[in-house]
Amino acid sequence: MTSALPPALRGDLQLIADMIQPNTRVLDVGCGDGTLLAHLVRHKQVNGRGIEISTAGVNACVSAGLSVIQGNAETDLFDYPDAAFDYVVLSQTLQAVHQPKVILQQLLRIGRRAVVSLPNFAHWRLRWYLLVRGRMPKTKVLDHEWYDTPNIHLCSIQDFVILCRDLGIVIERSVCLDRKGTRYRIGRSMTVANLLGEQAVFLLRR
Repeated sequence: MTSALPPALRGDLQLIADMIQPNTRVLDVGCGDGTLLAHLVRHKQVNGRGIEISTAGVNACVSAGLSVIQGNAETDLFDYPDAAFDYVVLSQTLQAVHQPKVILQQLLRIGRRAVVSLPNFAHWRLRWYLLVRGRMPKTKVLDHEWYDTPNIHLCSIQDFVILCRDLGIVIERSVCLDRKGTRYRIGRSMTVANLLGEQAVFLLRR
């Protein structure tokens, strides 16, 4: 069964918010301008913290009254103590880091659970784009040219599921979104999810 997403947040951010319980401790890694963090603080009364690499993002968060520091996830996550948070969020960032496996392990060291969203490079539109045009695809989710993209480790939904299995990570919940923002549970229909899901969100634990 499918359902349309409410318009309050970007599709994957709304899914992430739905996976986080109220009154919990949350770290948003790569929090951008703080849109998700502000929503969680306001509507779920979380004790929210953020880390963001861009000065503009940090300034926007601080101006909104959010507790955010400037930092680089690839180096600064190691400074956080074990199980410091109930949830650690990484939204649309895993494909842009140099060591995705290490970052994933750090998320689940720092948090009791992690919520990760990522674009799906096996989506049927991307496959068709490559087949017909013979060029690296561009979409709303993947909107850079090949030569200036921050995305250096693109993967499919199936790739990510296999990585979690290899690392002994339990996927508690997994949902993909199509281009219109409609939700589909991934479940066992991996082939369908890989074809239809433009992006996916995973709730993870050890």
